[in-house]
Amino acid sequence: MSTAVAHASHAPSGAGALRREIYFFNLFRVLQAAVYIGLSFSPLAADWIPLREPLLGRLTAVLYLLFALLALVQTRVWQQHARAAIAVALCADVLAALLTIAALPTALNGVALMLVVDISAGALLLPLRHGMFFAALATLAVLGHTFSESSGARDVERDMLESALFGLAYFAAASLCYALGKQMRETEALAERRGLDLANLAQVNELIIRRMQTGVLLVDEANRVHQMNESAWMLLGSPPADRRDLGAVAPELSRRLYHWRTSDKTDQTSVALAEGVPEVVPRFTRLAANDDSHVLIFLDDTSLVSRRAEELTLASLGRLSASIAHEIRNPLAAIRYSAQLLAESEDLPAADQRMVEIINNHCGRMNDIIENILQLSRRDRSRPEVLDLNAWALAFTDEYKESNDIGADSLRAIVQPRTVEALADPQHLQQVVWNLVQNALRYGRMPGESARVMVVARHASDFGPPVIEVIDRGPGIPPKVAAQIFEPFFTTHEYGTGLGLYLAKQMCEANQATLEYVPVAGGGSCFRITLTPPANAPGAPA
Repeated sequence: MSTAVAHASHAPSGAGALRREIYFFNLFRVLQAAVYIGLSFSPLAADWIPLREPLLGRLTAVLYLLFALLALVQTRVWQQHARAAIAVALCADVLAALLTIAALPTALNGVALMLVVDISAGALLLPLRHGMFFAALATLAVLGHTFSESSGARDVERDMLESALFGLAYFAAASLCYALGKQMRETEALAERRGLDLANLAQVNELIIRRMQTGVLLVDEANRVHQMNESAWMLLGSPPADRRDLGAVAPELSRRLYHWRTSDKTDQTSVALAEGVPEVVPRFTRLAANDDSHVLIFLDDTSLVSRRAEELTLASLGRLSASIAHEIRNPLAAIRYSAQLLAESEDLPAADQRMVEIINNHCGRMNDIIENILQLSRRDRSRPEVLDLNAWALAFTDEYKESNDIGADSLRAIVQPRTVEALADPQHLQQVVWNLVQNALRYGRMPGESARVMVVARHASDFGPPVIEVIDRGPGIPPKVAAQIFEPFFTTHEYGTGLGLYLAKQMCEANQATLEYVPVAGGGSCFRITLTPPANAPGAPA
């Protein structure tokens, strides 16, 4: 399914509508000037309508025609200064009408009627006060000419009444056309906004469908695929764009669709529609009731359902384990305290001393398991701060060596000359790196050698995000084991809980960071924490 971004230019443009209105206004002006030319130059018109001032009439008609043609050609330029251009054109219309009436007095009624169209068109495009001004100007022009022509005549009252009625028509047409123009512009603006809203809504819906994890296909009655989203494309094995026949793309899906169309029953068994893709359960629905011309096919990825069920199981198991851990803690403390008291007895044989030591060791191991489970169930919210990772790494290694006797093993921090800043919760980061360093000192050593562990603070690249790496020079982790080390309860050590690295990864994700295992060339392991840079740092997300 294609996606486009809606812009205002996709809807009918108000500027384009204004250009069309100005164009038709100028086109009428050309026709009006052509009428003036016909009245001034046609021999037949001269017989019917005598020219009092032939030179004035013909000169006015020619100049007005040239002005009208120029206005028609410059319609696009007029649009940029519409109000001023229309005002100038109306002034030219009134002046040309007045001079034409002066040259052809008997054409007063016809010219005055054409002037109604000019005043009406101007009122459509101009504010009310400007439209009334030109209506008044046209009225004064007609009344002034009538008054000058009717002085001393017997029917002066009738001529003045006709001119006054023309003036009334100008004002009425200007008022009515202004109201119509205002309503038309408001309706057009509303339609434009609604069209833009509908376009944006349609594209949001299309984007949602594209990003759905459920595959969606639209198939017509000829078994041809019209549209599909990204998930469906992947679940069908990424077919080429020109392959649209469902029978060729996914024969099993085509067979099930035919079975559903003929029997209205759906096969609920899962099936892989291509090699190397997850299994899906197809569902079919019609776009309209009793209409098989177009069918929507939904492909539910069974691996997503299994993953969700696994997450719910882990969450339930975490809550259950936490409640059990609380119940075990008190008896375990009593057992350990009793063993410590027994160890203080002076008459205890050496064999019994060994048994007490085993009890204490296993009580300590059980206590570690309980602590990990409780951390899993009551993880605190992240409180990120801007940290200088160089100073933090140096302080961390000093604190770790003060709190733990590492013997012949070595632990050192490697920092960069330039500042390395990151946004993270210092308590969470301390807990994660502490756990990684403990694992490195315990497992990251070659047989018969001391462990060498480094805590490195650096940038991933010149403008990359800040990272902290815990590197050892041990035997490394086999690839098959490395793929599972972050899963809960997975461990290769007989006394391990399988929760340390899982908790570390969860804490990193709570701080918008990632934890990954990276093999080290030449032997060894590297656990890399990629952190979020501060907002003002290079490489920070916009």
